[in-house]
Amino acid sequence: MRFGLIGQPNCGKSTLFNQIAGYKAETGNFSGTTVTFTESKVRLLGQVVDVVDLPGTYTLAGTNPAEREVIKYLTSNEVDVVVNVLDASRLSHGLAMTVELLELEIPLVIALNMMDEADRMGILVDVRALEEFLGAPVVPMIASKGRGIQPLFTKAFQVGKDDKIPVQPRYSEDIETYLTILETNLKNVKSYLKPRALAIKLIEGDEAILKDVLDQKPEIQDDLRSIREGLRHTRGQSSDWVISGERSSLAEQIANRIIKQGKRHVTFRDKLDDILLHPLLGYVFLVLILYLFFQAVYSLGGLIETPLMALFEQLETWAVSLLGENQNIITELVIGMIQGVAGGVAIVLPYLVPFLIGLGVLEDVGYLPRVAFLMDSLMHKIGLHGKSIVPFILGFGCNVPAIMSTRILEDKRERFISAALSTLVPCAARLSVVFGLVAFYLGPALALGIYLFNLFVIALTAKILSKLVPDNSPGLILEMPVYRVPTLRTVLNKAWWRIREFIVEAWPLLIVGSIVLAILNHLNIAFYLNTLVRPLSWLLGLPQEVGVPLIFGVLRKELSLVMLGQALGSMSFSDVLTPVQMVTYAVFVVFYIPCLATMVVIRKELGTKAMWYIAAMTIVIATMAALFARGITEIFF
Repeated sequence: MRFGLIGQPNCGKSTLFNQIAGYKAETGNFSGTTVTFTESKVRLLGQVVDVVDLPGTYTLAGTNPAEREVIKYLTSNEVDVVVNVLDASRLSHGLAMTVELLELEIPLVIALNMMDEADRMGILVDVRALEEFLGAPVVPMIASKGRGIQPLFTKAFQVGKDDKIPVQPRYSEDIETYLTILETNLKNVKSYLKPRALAIKLIEGDEAILKDVLDQKPEIQDDLRSIREGLRHTRGQSSDWVISGERSSLAEQIANRIIKQGKRHVTFRDKLDDILLHPLLGYVFLVLILYLFFQAVYSLGGLIETPLMALFEQLETWAVSLLGENQNIITELVIGMIQGVAGGVAIVLPYLVPFLIGLGVLEDVGYLPRVAFLMDSLMHKIGLHGKSIVPFILGFGCNVPAIMSTRILEDKRERFISAALSTLVPCAARLSVVFGLVAFYLGPALALGIYLFNLFVIALTAKILSKLVPDNSPGLILEMPVYRVPTLRTVLNKAWWRIREFIVEAWPLLIVGSIVLAILNHLNIAFYLNTLVRPLSWLLGLPQEVGVPLIFGVLRKELSLVMLGQALGSMSFSDVLTPVQMVTYAVFVVFYIPCLATMVVIRKELGTKAMWYIAAMTIVIATMAALFARGITEIFF
């Protein structure tokens, strides 16, 4: 049996999924698309069931690829029961999509999440009345604390086994009349939607579905035209607005009957936004929070890196004494392998782990959406929609989901610009270079300076790109989630999911890359690769040996740091690089060509031409930024 989890952003859907799946989840793509979902096997009532975490979406209107794929998946035979996660503290808002799910005529269970937040806000929900209105089971729960999870999935299992269909929503008399007419004409039309749901989508004006229906039954076009004209004449609105209004009205009616507002408990969290979203203090606290974040990551990373590096240096010395000091191929391969392992254990992971845990805390607390709100006015000044901040926020973890998230932007121009700028955001791998090279040797303040300089370069690049491709940016409507105390298990599971990607994908590349570099050095091939990059390294004032690490860094950004130590003959970078060279190299790595995985996603989302445009742009920006950083650093060092 397979359960599909669906809900609006910030409803706690992924928290629920992480509670039952943890790190034993796998990410996949809907067939023929780049839209992703996460799936896990869970033992329930003595059986193994599949649980799929579908992309969070506010509606099923099919206005973007994610919404369309979610509808197809939910109505396919692959899903036995749908679990609709609702935020009990914002129930009327979430019920609008629940009404859309009712239209699909699929087995449904409601997970009424965040009951603790509803109680804090004085919101009382009549669960039994909600069940009667929807004709579907409703299970109160608090996913972050693990409460109500077992009853929820037990109920979902029973509903899926019985194939119980919930009550269909009934709309105004004129809408029902039109739906009856269309349903009769659609009985022989092949579609993944049932006749009533298909009729609603046609009135709503879903272009993709309309094209598919007209290919089978072109004569239905006349009925649709007269229906839409009739609605515009009687309602004074287009048909899509009428259907949307019907759903919202029904959701509001249900909410008004089942929700009672009691006494709200005003807490410190309610007053916190007065400070963190203040027009002036908000930005002060933003910089302060980022500084403390960097300081914490640096302190923890530095505390771990020093003894580990000493341990691996002793291991290298022992290996050399065992194999002999002559530079034979065996000795070089063993040393290369040790340096590759050391790079992951002693240089990357000490900073990657606390960074991802800290990022997870900021995300679960609810601060990242507030960063988007603070940055909205800035985004407009550089010619972008405030919604474009979403890919940037995701980019701090990894540029791949950042590029994929640009599909939430309707305008092609903004998708390209946002994707191009997202590649400049320092992901966790790039920040590990900054921490391991700059923060460790020159201090966290300078590392924060590089980070802020990165934001400045992104803003400047955005301004230039928006001038080259001018357009008007609309305003931002952004839902602000309540502050929550993050649970340790959720944060660690989320961090582990990203760390595992490094261990499984990047770390083997680090080790193999170090061994390959040892072979290249032994055969003197590295000299020719370094010569190829020499014009750039000479311009930036870097040693000739940085060529190979920069080339391999296109595969994974961590390689550009680990292989640098191997190329220069020492993992103690202060012995082989000057402070100016450390800063220059780190700044160049932060900006230059995205990793291979990011390039592949850009090609899928925007096309081959856009991929090469963005790659060329990043090289130019990286060179100019590194030259600027070199000039500034030389003044102080």
